[in-house]
Amino acid sequence: MAYDELKSQEPKKDYLMSDATANVPQEIETEDPNYKPAGKLTGKNTIVTGGDSGIGQATAIAFAKEGANVAIIYYENDEDAEKTKKRLEEIGVKTLVFKGDVGNEEFANDVVKQVADAWGQIDVHVNHAGEQHVQEKIQDVTAEQIDRTFRTNVFSMYYFVKAVFPHMSKGGSIINSASITAYRGNPLFLDYSATNGAIVSFTRSLSQHPEILDKKIRVNGVAPGPIMTPMIPATFDEEKLETWGKSGPLGRPGKAYELAGAYVYLASSDSSYVSGQMMHVNGGEFVTS
Repeated sequence: MAYDELKSQEPKKDYLMSDATANVPQEIETEDPNYKPAGKLTGKNTIVTGGDSGIGQATAIAFAKEGANVAIIYYENDEDAEKTKKRLEEIGVKTLVFKGDVGNEEFANDVVKQVADAWGQIDVHVNHAGEQHVQEKIQDVTAEQIDRTFRTNVFSMYYFVKAVFPHMSKGGSIINSASITAYRGNPLFLDYSATNGAIVSFTRSLSQHPEILDKKIRVNGVAPGPIMTPMIPATFDEEKLETWGKSGPLGRPGKAYELAGAYVYLASSDSSYVSGQMMHVNGGEFVTS
């Protein structure tokens, strides 16, 4: 195949099932009933890619509870997106919802333009959308899969940062979601692990960029460990799920809402002296930062 003939596969191709929350046998907990908001993001305008379910949904809800207006972006699960939108509106903040492929630069530009037109400046942007594909054999990792995994997980971050930057307020925050696989690797996720290594380097490099520094924008990331989200049963078979996430010091997978506080911290002025860092929320597993 000639280089210029390479085509990316569709997002989430070959998932064992749709990663809609309704299809997941395990409970996906995205809201902590004991969370006590403190107005840390009052009046802030925020964007969360992949904000319809799992960690993204938990982050969007926590942002709203802290007083932020939230725009969420999702790919295909309309029911999850509608439930998230309803919950954000119940909390009482402005909400925008966009459906599309984050790996498409034109889509990213259009979303950011609409958010900026509606709300003016953007204060916090969270790059969270991602996908992963289990492949036990090296030869089964196709060029199309590699392209798609990088397009969703890495290219999208470039696209949204480029689009958001002109509209971002002085002292704003960019938060990139990576994974523990960037640090310990995973033989079943060669391309996914590689994208997360790229995300870590992108986060550190962007945090040092002169244009970012001139606007005093902080750039950080979160590297979750095993967190139960709809993507997990959509990509692991039942046999792997029996032991998944139980080998760490705490002996269990994390709940989606247990990540939300990290994103609130990095979005708020609590982290005013923090930039270029990755927060590790992984159940106690030690990794270098």
